[in-house]
Amino acid sequence: MAFLQISDIGIRFAANAPAVLVNVSLPIERGDYVSIIGHSGCGKSTLLNIVAGLLRATDGGVILDGREVNSPGPDRAVVFQNHSLLPWLTCRENISLAVDQVLSGTKSRRQRAAWVDENLELVRMMPHADKRPNEISGGMKQRIGIARALAMQPKVLLLDEPFGALDALTRAHLQDQVMDIHRRLGTTVMMITHDVDEAVLLSDRIVMLTNGPESTIGEILTVDLPRPRDRLALAQDPRFLAARAAVMRFLYARHRNPAEAA
Repeated sequence: MAFLQISDIGIRFAANAPAVLVNVSLPIERGDYVSIIGHSGCGKSTLLNIVAGLLRATDGGVILDGREVNSPGPDRAVVFQNHSLLPWLTCRENISLAVDQVLSGTKSRRQRAAWVDENLELVRMMPHADKRPNEISGGMKQRIGIARALAMQPKVLLLDEPFGALDALTRAHLQDQVMDIHRRLGTTVMMITHDVDEAVLLSDRIVMLTNGPESTIGEILTVDLPRPRDRLALAQDPRFLAARAAVMRFLYARHRNPAEAA
């Protein structure tokens, strides 16, 4: 069985309502970077929330490292589009709060403090460690959110459009940083995105969902690009362009005539 096994997931929010997702099965191996893409309303975030344990599937289930997922847990850290930092705490304190809750049984106070600083360094935020969220930019807030998630030492990092609210330059910098973190730590990542270029740049596989209701996996594309990846070098790489075109064809066909890409 895969490290993270999503098996025959289906969910509906009311007995007489149409299903949001049906028959979604996806194996994700340790260290994989998998992106989920599809049109609005196709259930991308619903699927991520099921993996996070924030929603219970109506059918099927999720197994992570041999254990069934049926509630939230520190083995699955989520970074949302909204950074969700506590405004009265500094950047360091926001990370420390999560670390103290999750790692107090395995690390001493001094070890936890050092671990918080290590994660601040990882996202290049140590110079801003003692600032509060209202004193830093949106991109910096997302960096702290990512550092907080990684500091919990999760088995899977779940990203729900984490760069969607950022300007293009900040988004590019954070994408590069996430690529570097993934390369250095080998973190297993599942990411929701609307951005085709982002999905191709970051992912090992891109999972394309059909339109809702009753959305399911329409196609899975393996991204055959060596790592580490350089966005400038890839801009004219035929493999990058072919992968981008394949995703665009799927999404365009779904928008124009859903039956064509079913």
